[in-house]
Amino acid sequence: MGPRDPESPVQGPRLSGATRRSALGLLLGTPLLSACAGVQQSLSQFSNPFSSSPPPAQPAGPPQQATTAGTGGVKVGMILPLSAAGNAGLAAQSMRNAAEMALAEFQNPNIQLLIKDDNGSPQGAQAGAQQAVEEGAEIILGPLFAQSVPAVAQVARARGISVMAFSTDSSIAGRGVYLLSFLPESDVNRIIEYSAGIGKRSVAVLVPDNAYGNVVEATVKSAVPRRGGRIVAFEKYGADRATPARNVAQALGGADALFIADDGDAVVAVADAMTAAGANLRNIQLLGTGLWDNPRVYASPALQGGLYAAPDPAGFRAFSGRYRTKYGAEPIRTATLAYDAVALVAALARTQGTTRFSPDVLTNPSGFAGIDGLFRFRADGTNERGLAVMKVTTGGGVAVAGSPKSFGA
Repeated sequence: MGPRDPESPVQGPRLSGATRRSALGLLLGTPLLSACAGVQQSLSQFSNPFSSSPPPAQPAGPPQQATTAGTGGVKVGMILPLSAAGNAGLAAQSMRNAAEMALAEFQNPNIQLLIKDDNGSPQGAQAGAQQAVEEGAEIILGPLFAQSVPAVAQVARARGISVMAFSTDSSIAGRGVYLLSFLPESDVNRIIEYSAGIGKRSVAVLVPDNAYGNVVEATVKSAVPRRGGRIVAFEKYGADRATPARNVAQALGGADALFIADDGDAVVAVADAMTAAGANLRNIQLLGTGLWDNPRVYASPALQGGLYAAPDPAGFRAFSGRYRTKYGAEPIRTATLAYDAVALVAALARTQGTTRFSPDVLTNPSGFAGIDGLFRFRADGTNERGLAVMKVTTGGGVAVAGSPKSFGA
């Protein structure tokens, strides 16, 4: 969505000629070819696209009044923690801005957003969902927090409508509940596939002993053998990184890749622990996830040349430029999710008639193209993304393999 020439009027999503009848390949976020500088995000959970856990408990503000955006005939609920405390409320405001920006940039959208504040709680999310469906919502976008999704899903399923939530917790996906978020499973599958393709099939693995690490563990243990590789060492770490690092360092002689899945600060600490344990990280291919997209990682001498999977940054840079022009502020990283959700439902409302938000349409295997590249929903409610492979350099991430142009079978 958006022309290659920033001077020309913005057009809405278009359908490729070969797939016009079935609405495949919706162009929701065609990157502008501009020279926008990269956006440095503050290191909070809401600048991190892979986390949508609620922040530490703080008193929320008074609930905001429900609002609407757009005047179309197809009503769409949107539930965000607008009055939640701290970063959660700021994230919600940025996502609402992005949603309204999508409406403004889509040519004559036939949708009306019913925007509800959930106050950062499951009770508030359920009440917002109930209001939205009573007002005629045909699909619900949001909520952001995993703990609130089941409450919304209960309301939506009773009315036979779908939910497109922004949580990264794949355990809450399911029948009629689709996650439009950045799931670690996509990162792991993409980087393991790429590394196997360049001959790195003996992998040592270090992951944190937390919920994120558990998801990564399950995925990497299936992805590596599926690509013809083997895991030569596997360790989880908590506060003590030295012992797991030492155990993995002793096994590196039989490995040609080292996979570390954690955020920027932790990855640097783990790499330092590996070096202290005697590992020469220059002699092995380092692998990571999208959490490596972090200034601390780029500044680390030990991590130079490491590879990680992430959305191609060009789309977000272009989006950020338009957002800054419109709102005079930086968007949070997850704002693109709200933009893509609104652009998708607007495109489906235009092209798919009465079946627009049915499971068959939403789970079309060819997927959709958004700000952050290709994505598609699976029948189990999780998603798959077409990701680029990036290399760590002191100047930031540099693409070594672009995002795929289409999904395989």
